[in-house]
Amino acid sequence: VKDENEALDLAQETFVRAWTALPNFKGQSQLRTWLYRIVTNLCYNRLPNLRRSLNDLGDDVMDDIPEPHLDTPAQIFESNETRTYLQHAIENLDSNYQLLITLRYQNELSYEEIASTLNLPLGTVKTGIFRAKEQLRKSLAQMEESWITA
Repeated sequence: VKDENEALDLAQETFVRAWTALPNFKGQSQLRTWLYRIVTNLCYNRLPNLRRSLNDLGDDVMDDIPEPHLDTPAQIFESNETRTYLQHAIENLDSNYQLLITLRYQNELSYEEIASTLNLPLGTVKTGIFRAKEQLRKSLAQMEESWITA
């Protein structure tokens, strides 16, 4: 969610719903997965175009990736360029693939947690992430090729 106030409202609503539904929590999944499911449902209800726009989940998917130790300005520039190209490649993915990549690598959810959160079969999640990574590899290879020919 881009708007900080909207994010705070969603967080508050999540914990209110979790608190009221806690007696119904059967422990069949991890508490973390259960909370993600509540947040996801709230987002789907409040932001109907969530599936169409990963931007609603956060502006910069790559912000949480730590910077490697870089010694030279050239290495810093190359690292920043790579991050920019990767961000661009992720933004060009189909919205469903964007969501899967974000949940897996930014939010660090397991395949099982993603499947439970999105109410999808585990195989669908694994296949979707595999296909998304393949598309990212192709996009990055094309971008690298354009660097070489430029």
